[in-house]
Amino acid sequence: MHLYSSTLASAFQFADGREEFLLLSHDIVSYLQKLRPAPDEDIEEMEQYAYRHRIPIMDPVSVEVLLFILKLIRPRRILEIGTAIGYSAIRMAKALPDARIVTIEKDRERYERARFYIEKTNTKRQIEAVLGDALAVEADVAAAAPFDVLFIDAAKGQYERFFTLYEPFVAAGGLIISDNVLFKGLVAAEAPADNRRLWNIARKIRRYNEWLMSRSGYDTVIIPVGDGLAISKKRGEEQ
Repeated sequence: MHLYSSTLASAFQFADGREEFLLLSHDIVSYLQKLRPAPDEDIEEMEQYAYRHRIPIMDPVSVEVLLFILKLIRPRRILEIGTAIGYSAIRMAKALPDARIVTIEKDRERYERARFYIEKTNTKRQIEAVLGDALAVEADVAAAAPFDVLFIDAAKGQYERFFTLYEPFVAAGGLIISDNVLFKGLVAAEAPADNRRLWNIARKIRRYNEWLMSRSGYDTVIIPVGDGLAISKKRGEEQ
């Protein structure tokens, strides 16, 4: 059974075996993959683990875009909602050695795996992993605020709640980055996908995108890379 329309997004198999549904053509993604610097052994191990255990992590093209943006603004404090196995947090820590990252994960097994990889990659000095529901642990996170970047990559149906709850912790001029906002291309679908669960998620993401683009106090752009990245810059008081 097809889970999505093939005209919206296409499946691409990365070198580690993961199959992702991307908005770019196979040829373009393959070309970009060839240009990508070879990951170190730890990163490659994490990618393989995520593939074997069917754990969603950022696709390599999207994470390179994310890291490039972060290198431009050089944030000192980053808050991530949705640790999974620690892949994106560790990638950010390696790219930004002066940054401190707080990352929240509610699944204990993934949290423990993330702690294992944080220890293994020697990024423990930079990364604080918090176990709990992001909608319930804001008091624990508040002490580390303000953050220069908030990165949202967790339950897609809760994006608006995550944004609203944690935006006060983001400094003026800071960024709120939301992953998967084009959700396999289904946000643009005119007919329901064959899979009702995916269609319901796509509807929620579509509503989030509309809400996000209309937010006063933010300038937002959606970048059609990977599964879609939304970059929202928080305006200062004078803007």
